[in-house]
Formats: sequence, C-alpha cells, structure tokens
Amino acid sequence: MATEILMPALSPTMEEGTLAKWLVKEGDTVSSGDILAEIETDKATMEFEAVDEGIVGRLLVAEGTSGVKVNTPIAVLVEEGESADAAPAAKAAPAAAPAAPAMPTAEAPAATVSGGARVLASPLARRLAKEKGIDLSALTGSGPHGRVVKADVEAASSSPATKTPTAAVQTPAAAASAPAAMPAGPSAASVAKLYEGRDYEEMPLDGMRKTIAARLTEAKQTIPHFYLRRDVQLDALMKFRGQLNAQLESRGVKLSVNDFIIKACANALQAVPDANAVWAGDRILKLKPSDVAVAVAIDGGLFTPVLKDAHQKSLSALSAEMKDLAVRARSRKLAPHEYQGGSFAISNLGMFGIDNFDAVINPPHGAILAVGAGVKKPVVKADGEIGVATLMSMTLSVDHRVIDGALGAELLKAIIENLENPMAMLA
Repeated sequence: MATEILMPALSPTMEEGTLAKWLVKEGDTVSSGDILAEIETDKATMEFEAVDEGIVGRLLVAEGTSGVKVNTPIAVLVEEGESADAAPAAKAAPAAAPAAPAMPTAEAPAATVSGGARVLASPLARRLAKEKGIDLSALTGSGPHGRVVKADVEAASSSPATKTPTAAVQTPAAAASAPAAMPAGPSAASVAKLYEGRDYEEMPLDGMRKTIAARLTEAKQTIPHFYLRRDVQLDALMKFRGQLNAQLESRGVKLSVNDFIIKACANALQAVPDANAVWAGDRILKLKPSDVAVAVAIDGGLFTPVLKDAHQKSLSALSAEMKDLAVRARSRKLAPHEYQGGSFAISNLGMFGIDNFDAVINPPHGAILAVGAGVKKPVVKADGEIGVATLMSMTLSVDHRVIDGALGAELLKAIIENLENPMAMLA
C-alpha cells in the first residue's frame, strides 16, 4: 500500500517550507533513517529522514519549490511490486496549522502498542525507544496528531525528568513562545503609494524575517519589560584573560570577553535561582540548570543558540561550543533543539561600538542582558583619587511577570561581581 510522505514541521514556528533539494529519485529504495531531502524552514536548512522502508514511487514536489505547507504530501513510498501509478496525486495543504514540535520531527509515522495502550509512533521512534528502554506510552508525541517521533524519544532519553511526559511539561512554554499574528497596519499598497516617484527596492519577507517580526511584536506587546542598568569595570578581567590566553595558546584556545560574560551569567543564575525562570502562560517554570542563549547575527536575521548547563562547563569548553554554534548558525545549519529553550539570553553589540542599548526579551525567557562596548573612562577610585578604568555598560531587560525589581537587581549585581572578580568564576 502506498504511503504518503508529508512536509514535516521542523521548528515550532514553521507553517511552510522550501523543498531545497531531493537526495533520492523515483525508483530508489529507502530504509528508515535514510536522508530523503534538504528542507529550508523559517530558520535553517535541515535534512529530512525517512521513517518507513519502501521504494520512492513518486516525487510530488519539485526541488526549489517554496511555500509548501506543513503536512502537504511531498512524495509517495510504494511496496515492492506495487505500481507508482497507484500513488495519489498531490493534495492541497490542510487548513489547520500543525502542533508545534519541541524538536525536529520525522513524518509518516505508524501505530504501535506499548503497555497495553495504542500509541501512535514512527518506526524509528519505536526502535529507539526499545533500545533506550523508554515506555512510549509515557511520552506525548510532538508529531502530527500527537504521534511520537524520533525527537520525542531523544528528548526523553536526555532529560532527567523522563518519568514525566516531556512534551506535556513543555506545552505551556511552547504556547507562550508561539509567534503572534502580524499586527494590522497600513497595507503594502498604501505605504508604496507614499513613495511614488522615489527610487526604492522591494524586499519580500522570507520565513525568518516574518518570524522575527511576529515574535518581537508579540514580545513588546505582551511582555511588561523593565530595565536595569549598571557599569562593570573590566580591567581585572582583561588582565586575567590575557594571562589565560597566554597559557592556552599552545592548545589553540583564545577566550573572548563574551565567553566570560556567558560564564558570569550562568553562575549568577545559580547564585540567584529565583531569577532562573521563564513565563509559561498560566505559571512560571523555574529551571535548575543554567541554559544561556546568545544572540548571533546572520544575514537577514538572527539566531539565539543555547549553551545548555553553562554553569558546569569550563571557559574553554564554552568558547569552543559557542564558536561551533555561531558558525553553524551563520550557515543556517542549527537544529531547532539547539536554538530553543533556555531561560536567559545575552545580546552583545559592544563589538560594533555600541555603548548601551535595550534588548527585547525573547519569550518565554525571563530576562536578556544587553552588553555594550568596553570604553576607558575617568573614575573615582576607592581612595578618592581620579583614575582611568575600562567600563562596560550593561542593561538587563526583565519580564516583570517573572522577575520583580529587587530580584532583577540581585541578578545583575551577581553578574557584575563575577565579571569584576573573574578568578572566582573558576572556583
């Protein structure tokens, strides 16, 4: 019997995608786990795996086709001896948007039975669950119609809270992070009319730009921001960084100021645990690990890859991981689980010479730290004498639903204490 392969939802914000490249052709035999195609989402270009075995009977969507709605059939698998003529023609995309997965999903799942209850799961998810000893009936699937897919099993196996359905725990946060609808405003035609006779180039919005616009509009309209500002003296950190880099040079490691900022924030979230929290619609989720997101500018937008368990990692490990994430972000090769989650974010524009700015919170995060440039300025020393110090301005944008003023001030104080006493971060 022919099996339809559907356009997968590879990120929570994905409603449609571009079929960038087929890696199989009609007549090819495929097995579960084989890469079928490269698909461009609103954030990245990702590989799409087969979950069933069979023969590619028909490719329904041509390479380079954009605007393919999630859950639209894109190919058909047939069994040995079955004619490709039996494969159905392409259908219109369903009107309803699919449920947002926490991680990349594989489509065309099958049903299985676990623990006496009927559970919908893909063959790959079934096999992985058996290998890892995970009860599929304990998971809530993130695939179409609640099917359990590979990502759900992997998330459960890597989480200490495997006994609780992972997707169920994350549902409030996922709902809070879904992009808001684009606001009503002047139509494109009415705006263009204002510039009749003027020379301009029209730039259509791609998926990433639409997502950024929707999420930032949601953030500013729904999150009650407040801002806390302080300067941090960097002289001790710069001296310590120079000493460490000299010692690490033989290993090819060079620490940046940003690496120290990541570590300082991760440690501060442990020191002020009540601030390590996210807004989940009708509740607050208080995290135990320090999962710190860092904004990375790319052509046409930005990513916020997340460094998980940053408080437990050395400066050199954080540096290497951040470099890898940044390189893959700029080539749009990050998987959704690498840029989703976290409770706190860092946006550093100091490298562009910006003294200070106010960053917009990335929901469902509780706060984001805006980092400016380090600038030499006159200061009054402890003995009352005038001196020169390298000062860096920091602004903490805080979600008042999650963190109150005094708690936010305590968090910013802890961050600055870590940066002004960098050796203590290694203790």
